[in-house]
Amino acid sequence: MAARLDRRVAARRGRRPAPPLRLTRRGRVVLVVGMALLSLGGFWLGTRAVSHAAVQVVVPSTAGLPWVEVREGDTLWAIADALSGGDDPGTVVDEIKRLNGLPDSIIHPGTRVYVPRDTAAAVR
Repeated sequence: MAARLDRRVAARRGRRPAPPLRLTRRGRVVLVVGMALLSLGGFWLGTRAVSHAAVQVVVPSTAGLPWVEVREGDTLWAIADALSGGDDPGTVVDEIKRLNGLPDSIIHPGTRVYVPRDTAAAVR
């Protein structure tokens, strides 16, 4: 009934009513593909934002741990070898890196490096 009324009003004004919006098959495909691409782009940007979020390295408490001051020419491996007492220094290197929050094995002269408590007898 409302459609008839719209036609009558439009006929009196001398124009036709606007036809309802219709999409062709191609139009629907383009619309769906466009929405999928926008969604995938949003997901991709979201994962990029998460990967750039602030990462904080948590260093365990070093209170009361023995430490060694790094001298010129010292390496983390040499310090761990001196502390390991003949055992594999690799595990001591990993523990020193964990205790000091080191991302790699680079150390600088004058730096205080905390060492595991069980190697305290070998601290120079």
